[in-house]
Amino acid sequence: MSASEIQKTRIINELQGFIRKLLQDPKILEQSLEVARKEFANGSTPEVMARVANEISDTTSVHIPEDSAEHSEADKLFLALLREVVLEEQALY
Repeated sequence: MSASEIQKTRIINELQGFIRKLLQDPKILEQSLEVARKEFANGSTPEVMARVANEISDTTSVHIPEDSAEHSEADKLFLALLREVVLEEQALY
């Protein structure tokens, strides 16, 4: 198995675990979006992203390291999707 295949497998496994958590506790999405709406109103600087990660970790069963250098691919994808959803919501108003 090549290094890129191993990386892809690891990312898929990580995302499966994350999706499993979301299915087991649907409140995670609601709480995460609440945090994202509040924090992304201040932009999406690394400091804001760190606050979003920290608050999600504090209020849900999802753990996202505050330091972006420690974010897994699944962490990065989740934060990016939260940001995208909030920006799309704001564009509607």
